[in-house]
Order: sequence, then structure tokens, then C-alpha cells
Amino acid sequence: MYSYLVVVALVLHVLWWGVGLALLVMPRRWRAFWPVLVPAAGLALQSLVVWLAAYADLAGARSYALLAELLPAVLLGLALRRRRLVALGRDVARFSLVALVMFAGIIVLTLPYARAGRGLTTMALSSCDAADYAGGARAMLEFARSDRTGFLGLAEVTRVMSAEHFFDVFLRLNHFTPSALIAFNGAVLDCAPHELTGLMGIALLVLSAPMVHWIARALVGLRGWTAAWVAALYLFGAVTWYAVFQVALGQLLAALAIAVITWVGVAVWREHVRGGSLGSWAGVLALAYSLILGGYNFILLIAFTPVGAAVLWLAWRSGDWRRFGRWLGLMLLPLVLCGALWWERVAGLWERFRLFQTYDFGWKIPFLTPAGWLGLVASPDLAPISGLAGQLLSVLVLGAALGSLVSRARVSARRAAIVAALIGVPLAGYFYLTWRGLSLGTNASYDAYKVVAVFYPGILAGLCGWLAFASARRAVVRWSILGLAVGVSGLAAVGVARWIVRLGPPPLTVSRELVALGRIEQLGEIRSVNFRVDDMWSRLWANALLLRKPQYFPTHTYEGRINTPLKGDWDLESSILAVDPGPARRRQLSAHFALVDARAPAFVRPFIADGWNQVESAPGSLDRWQWTQGTATLRIENPGPVPLSVAVTLDGWSPVPGCTVQLQLGASSAMPVAVGAQRGLVDLGAVVVPPGGSVLTLRLAQPALQESGPAGRRLGICVFGLRLVPRQP
Repeated sequence: MYSYLVVVALVLHVLWWGVGLALLVMPRRWRAFWPVLVPAAGLALQSLVVWLAAYADLAGARSYALLAELLPAVLLGLALRRRRLVALGRDVARFSLVALVMFAGIIVLTLPYARAGRGLTTMALSSCDAADYAGGARAMLEFARSDRTGFLGLAEVTRVMSAEHFFDVFLRLNHFTPSALIAFNGAVLDCAPHELTGLMGIALLVLSAPMVHWIARALVGLRGWTAAWVAALYLFGAVTWYAVFQVALGQLLAALAIAVITWVGVAVWREHVRGGSLGSWAGVLALAYSLILGGYNFILLIAFTPVGAAVLWLAWRSGDWRRFGRWLGLMLLPLVLCGALWWERVAGLWERFRLFQTYDFGWKIPFLTPAGWLGLVASPDLAPISGLAGQLLSVLVLGAALGSLVSRARVSARRAAIVAALIGVPLAGYFYLTWRGLSLGTNASYDAYKVVAVFYPGILAGLCGWLAFASARRAVVRWSILGLAVGVSGLAAVGVARWIVRLGPPPLTVSRELVALGRIEQLGEIRSVNFRVDDMWSRLWANALLLRKPQYFPTHTYEGRINTPLKGDWDLESSILAVDPGPARRRQLSAHFALVDARAPAFVRPFIADGWNQVESAPGSLDRWQWTQGTATLRIENPGPVPLSVAVTLDGWSPVPGCTVQLQLGASSAMPVAVGAQRGLVDLGAVVVPPGGSVLTLRLAQPALQESGPAGRRLGICVFGLRLVPRQP
């Protein structure tokens, strides 16, 4: 229940920040429709406050957030001098259907969090973006930009391109606005980043509904329930749920901002722009540009493509290139002004694209068929609906969209061109990136999905243009449209049910065990920490919870967390490998986390090497395990000057009949030991580890089992834990 209260509070808080500003910047002719701008205005204004506060070197959002609440009150007071409350009430009433859609979105989207029953937390399907956002949010919540406390001052670990420190990475290169929104709203609502990050994704999706409704109405020509239905499909489709439950906050913000830019671009062209019209639209465009520059700044380079293509075609058709020049100037001049305000983000664009060339970000995402463009897929992983049913559904969706476009072109070539651009331009980019990923074997399908996601309000509204014929005179047309809408709604509801089942329990969540790591910050004797945490989700959240301590990483983890020599005094350990260097040298914090004194006289540092499958776990369970592929190895570092005797105990089992395993390290080896078919503790003996680096082999005497299927793994021993006890001879 608490999750619902927080999501409602987030939505209302953003709306409070946006009401006055939206009233002030909405052009006079469109002033009655100011509610559609309120979410974008609120988000942009909150982000701007954190941006300015960072450059003023204020001590985190907790020091100024409550005082900043005066700003929206002042803006609302100025706006109310222009409009009466009665008129504002009528304006809001026009969007009552959208308000109902938003309320339904809050109820359904928050359900997985309410079912988890863990208080406020963050969950994800597979991505670790949430922890990255939370790390930046905590920096903005508690620290000043110039603060060099603990991890924030560790340039050798946090340097990325020209940004040396963790805070500056978010200001210049990483996604600033999502972290800023988490920090600012967290300061006002008294919520920590790990409590607010996932719920922020729900709030952002819900807050997008008015603009999606407006795109369907103003650009595609839908009215009444049909425009509200498109907004509902946006809130309950798989494309957007994937973004919410992968906690892709940047793309949700970019989708809202691009929708604003697209609407403004079309409206400006329709109004036959004159030089004196600049001021009436500059404020609206500034909101959208601020959201993009603060979040997905690199998307700016393609944000204009659908509306630009439509206007370019209209200019070519009319031959009025002077008008096109005025249009282009109006669209770009506010961008220049916003670029000056967000200069660090503009300056970081080139470095951002260099990072894209260096790293193959993301993962492979299944191809979206035409049914998938409406958010109708077979599973939360976006796998397409297979078989004849999937093919027929895709043909039906594509046929309805093309049929409505052809019918519309007979009435209004201008509107048909706009709708075609909304659909065709982003999908052309999607097909290109999908082909590129397949041909090069890269994760370009991840980028392809992002292109669909950020242009999704226009794509979805354009694909649903057939709803405009819901009031046709011919009964067969009306009933066909209604039947298709009901069918799509039913399939979307089935998809939502799959999501709720998949997220109960969630694959990834911020557990109490993870949150408890924050207590390490209060331990004065723990001066610095080496992160020997195998899974990236836990590693990133631990990083966010321990910013006041210097941290070192053996592997490169996202931006601002570079692999370096492990210089910390203590190892934070969380894997199947556990080191016990003696009394008082190991502190077991919880079932999966321990601190190990790296300065102990008898200390070794083991790492998983060759012959292992991936770590596995069961959602909702504390157990984690890792299969050997047969014979497996560990890399062991002995930083001391003398050899150490290391005894090894196995917690595990093996399906291999008569399984025996033997420890070997150079000339030192232990006696072969039997591993049973039931989980248990097995003493594997001891080996001598010389100073420096060595390779410890767990040699399996029998062949490993082969799983069935083309991707079947080789399974030797199921290892829940290996405990290494080093001692001086």
C-alpha cells in the first residue's frame, strides 16, 4: 500500500511543479489545452533546479528542496493573474478521461511492487540501470558538486573522458535528469534512492499519458474515447512496460520530450510562422529541449526526424521554402539558448558518442513484429507472438494502419504525410539498426528498441489511426473498428498479466540484505573497500550505498566505476568464494556479504577463472550457485611474502555418478575426495599457495554430464560455496 501512496505523491508533486509554468508558456491560441504540458513542465523545472544548485555548489537536494517549493507557488500565482479558476477547471475537465487512464495506470503498474510486500524498494527484469541512476541520485541528494568525500573524490576510479569525479560524470556524460528527479523528489518525500528509483519509472510513464493523448488528438485526428484509448494502450503495452521494469528512465523522459517537439513542430507549420511568433513557442520548446539535454542528450540528433521529414515534404509539396526556413529557425533558436544553459551536456556529446564506439552497450532484444509495435508480444522479454496467430495479427495491425492512412490521404494529404512520418521514419531507423545488429553480431537491437521507445507516442498514435473511423456511418465499419479495439485491449491485458506473474517475485530487487550494507559507512575502522561482488546488480547498489567510502573494483562497471588495482583495506565479498583469514579478520555481514581484512598476515584473494557456467539463483531465494563444466580453475593471489597453506571446503553436490574431485596447485595437491548427489559440506583438503598469482584446479575425475538440447551445458559440480582458509605454515 505504501508504494501506491508514494507513486501518487510523485505524480502530484510533479504536477504541482508544472501547473504554473505550463500556464505561463502555453501559446495564447492553445491556452485552453495547457494541462497537456504540465508533466513536461514539472519535470523540466525540477531538473533545472537541481542543475543550477549543483553549479552553485549547494550541499545536496536535502539542503534546498523544501525551500525550492516556493518556486512553483510563485509561478502559479503569476499564472492565476491571467486566468480565472473557473476557466482552469473547465480546461482540466476536458482531460477527465485521461485522468482516469492515469489513475488506472497507477493502480496496475504499481501492483508488482505492492505484491512484493517488502516496503519501498526497486525491482528490475534484468537491467542494472536502476542502480546507476540511484548512485547519481544519492550524490545529488547528499553531496555538493565539489565534495570529495570517499568515493566522490576517487578520480582514478571515477574518471570518464574529461569528467574526473563521480558527480561530474552525471553532470557531463551520464543521464543527469533521471538522477536529479530521484534526488529532488526523494528529498521532499523523505525517500532514499533505492526506495524511489523504480517507482519513478512508473510515475514517468503515467505522466506521459496526457501528451500521448494529445498527439493522438492533435496530429492523428482522434477524439473522445479513441484518443484516451491510445493513451491507455501506451500505459499498458509491452514496449513501455519493458522500459519501466528495466528502469529505463532516460528513454521515458526522451519519449515525452520528443512528443512535445513533434507537436510543436506541426503546430508551428500549420500556423504559418511569422517572425513575431517566436516568443509564443520558445518556452514550450525549451521544456522539451531541457528534458532531452538533461537526460538522453545524444537522442537530440534524431529527435527532429519525424516532424522534420513531414514538414520537409509539406514544404516541397507547397514550394514555400521561405516558410520552411522560418520554421527551422523557430525550432532551432530555442535549442541554441537551451544549449547555452546546459552547455556541459552539449560539450559532452562528442565524448558520449566515443563511448558508444568503445563499448557495445546493452543486450540483444527480440525483433518487434507489427503486432509488437502495438505492444502485443508473447512474453515480458518482448519475444514475438509466434505461429499463424502472430502472423495474422501482424497482418491485421499493418493492414488497418495502411488502410486508414490511404483513406486519410484522400481527405487530407497534409495529415496523411504527418501520420506517415510519425510511423515510417522511426521504423526505418529500427529496421536499419536491427539489420546492423544481425550482420555484425552486436547489441544494435538494443539501440533499435530504444529508437522505437523514444518515438513510441507518435508511432502508436499513427498506427491507431483507424480509430478515427469509429464513428463512420456504415455499421460494418464501426463494428469492425470496435472489434479490433476490443481484441487489442484483450491481448494487452493478457500481456499485463504475464508481466505481473513474471515480477512476482521479481528477478532483481534491492533486498534488505543489500540495504543493510549502508551501515558500513558508519564503521570508522573500515577506511576503504575493494568490491569483490560478482553480480553487477549487487555491485552497483553497494556502490550507491557506500559513497562515503573509497571503493576499488576489479572489473569495469558502468561509467564512473573503473577497474583499478585493489588498494582498499577490506574486501567486500559476495560470491561463491569465501576467504577466512582468521578471527577478527572476517566480518560476516549477512548470508551473502562479508568484509575480509586484506591486511591480514594470512590472506589470499581468489577469483573464478575457467571451466565455470554462469551464477544462478532462484527469485525470492537467498541461495546462489554456480556449476563447474567439469574440471574448473580459480585464480588465486597471495599478496604476502611467504607461502600459505590454504584449506578448501566445498558446499555443493554433483549429479555425476561416483564423482571425485582433487585440488591441484602446481606441485601441491590434495587427495581425491568424493562429492555426493546430495548437497553437503565436503573437505577438499589443502594446498600450498606461493606468493604472487597461482591457478588452483578442481580436477574432476569423471566426465561431466551434458544437458540435452543444442545449447545444453556441461554440468560437473553444483557449487553453493567454496570456503578458503589460509594459514601461515
